[in-house]
Amino acid sequence: MAKSQATFMKKQLEKNRQKKKEDKEQRKLERQQNAGGSDLDSMMAYVNEFGEITSTPPEKK
Repeated sequence: MAKSQATFMKKQLEKNRQKKKEDKEQRKLERQQNAGGSDLDSMMAYVNEFGEITSTPPEKK
C-alpha cells in the first residue's frame, strides 16, 4: 500500500511541476507581447513650479 501512495505522490508532484512550467511560459509570452512602448519619454516625470508631478515638460520662457 505504501508503494501506491508513493507513486501517486510522484505523479502529483510531476503534475504540479508541469503546471508551474506552463504558467511561467504563459507569463513570459504575455510579457513579450506587452513589452513594446516602454521608452524613456513615457517614463519621464516633471515637477512644475508648484511642486506637483506632471507628465508634460515645463514651458520654456
